[in-house]
Amino acid sequence: MYRGRFAPSPTGPLHAGSLVAALASWLDARAHAGQWLVRIEDVDSTRCLPGMDRLILQQLAALGLVSDQPPVYQSQRHARYQAALDQLVAHKLAYPCACSRKDIEEAWAAQGTQRARHGELIYPGTCRNGLHGRSARAWRMRVDSRATESSDIASESGHEAIREVAFDSDGVVHWTDRRLGAQSQNVAREVGDFVLRRADGLFAYQLAVVVDDADQHITHVVRGEDLADNTARQIVLQRALGLPTPNYLHTPLVLAVNGEKLSKQNGAAALDTGAPLTALNAAARTLDLSMQTGTLAHALAVWTAQWDARFGTTSPAVPTQAPAG
Repeated sequence: MYRGRFAPSPTGPLHAGSLVAALASWLDARAHAGQWLVRIEDVDSTRCLPGMDRLILQQLAALGLVSDQPPVYQSQRHARYQAALDQLVAHKLAYPCACSRKDIEEAWAAQGTQRARHGELIYPGTCRNGLHGRSARAWRMRVDSRATESSDIASESGHEAIREVAFDSDGVVHWTDRRLGAQSQNVAREVGDFVLRRADGLFAYQLAVVVDDADQHITHVVRGEDLADNTARQIVLQRALGLPTPNYLHTPLVLAVNGEKLSKQNGAAALDTGAPLTALNAAARTLDLSMQTGTLAHALAVWTAQWDARFGTTSPAVPTQAPAG
């Protein structure tokens, strides 16, 4: 059965940008006659605000978007994340790291390489072969060719070797986005060994979301385009842990006046749910759906039919992952 989800972080109220992802994920679930779940992504407790989860759920309800099951809270699932990390460590796919961000930047500077502005801080693998007397700060996922070739964790869980499933011969991860089309990323070169558990002890988003999607049997992920470059890392983790890969669809972004993604960090205004159809029409416009008047129920029904024609059961099938090679 189709199972989709919307996973807001309770760091502030929903705004125009987050509503686009919420509406798209809800429409996709309804177009597939499936279930739509809400997950509260509060694993980063340092950024969460008290009571914001309840406010977000109230905003969604005012817009006619109600979860088909009680929300799941990441803050209550640390034991599951630790079990996944332990599994990766046992198979030498995760290792402790003593490096700070400053250490990483200095390591690249020593090689004459400077990080591009807003660019990814690629981990150079300093601690991959041991801490050499330093104290561990974080835990990282190993993505170099040696790890992906030698790991047996996937085969133990009934899957092929990780390299055969997730990477092509050049170490590139391939997948197909239902809106953006064929995608690829060389995780080792473009990201490096990424963090699974942070220096402050909190679990990283990448590990938490992969475990959550598997435990909730999520078949389709619909989220903002700014998260598209996380997909390759999540596929690597899914293959490493022997978990299924959902279908992915990344929605257009709502931009602020400065041209950057509208977000809580750059002062996005909270949604005015006192006029729900106005808020939903703005999101629908971003999704290239028609403007609607009348009742909320009628508008959602019309948009569901339009979404179905484009991405649902009546649209051409799109594979979840392009063949490797």
